[in-house]
Amino acid sequence: MSGGRLIVTNTWRVCANLSEGAASCARTGSYFGRNQWGRAGAVPFDRSAGRVLSRAMKAIASRPVASRTLALPNLLTYSRIAAVPLVVGCLYWQSILGGELWLRGVALFIFIAAGVTDFLDGYLARKWGEQSTFGRMLDPIADKLLVASCLLMLAADGTIRGWSLWAAIVILCREILVSGLREYLAELRVSVPVTQLAKWKTTVQLVAVGFLVAGEAGDSVVPVVTPVGLTLLWLSALLTLYTGWDYFRAGARHLIED
Repeated sequence: MSGGRLIVTNTWRVCANLSEGAASCARTGSYFGRNQWGRAGAVPFDRSAGRVLSRAMKAIASRPVASRTLALPNLLTYSRIAAVPLVVGCLYWQSILGGELWLRGVALFIFIAAGVTDFLDGYLARKWGEQSTFGRMLDPIADKLLVASCLLMLAADGTIRGWSLWAAIVILCREILVSGLREYLAELRVSVPVTQLAKWKTTVQLVAVGFLVAGEAGDSVVPVVTPVGLTLLWLSALLTLYTGWDYFRAGARHLIED
């Protein structure tokens, strides 16, 4: 490249960001810029560098969108959503249709596998640099679908009953309220990040529901499985209330301003 050090203008920056612009610079052999004396005009351009830049920009522009949506972390999130009807089906078959207790074991196995994907998808996304807006949106939705559907089935089969129903109601109501708040703030271009305590809340919820999914089958081996699950359910309800208040407080300023 000749003409001394070049201070490239915004015109060249736009050109560099578009593969067509890079190709044009490579064809004409010049681009609009300023030299070190501040004179504007066409400045000689290295054609070989322009061709390399053009190919690179075309490769980026032609990269299919599906490559991100089908990344392994997102596939793990999809599998967690796919596990919902399987777990619910096993619980329904065992408790409502009078199936064998081994169906509880199958439901628990699928639920544990789904819970493990909740850890792996985030870990792999961070490790491999596969984090995306789509993944951040879908991950909490998958968690909510899994937990909410299991809570409804456990209430239907009587595993969660009496005063413990209030813990399940608190969890479900909070998830609906926070989801609505997030959707509203998203329209205002405001992002509410997930706190570390909220992640612990989700973990406690999954462990509690796991104990309750084991239910009768677990009690036949260790008699305290269901009571432990109900205790953890109340703990997760308290964490749910606290983190829900945190989210509401974070979004209240934007609600008032609007």
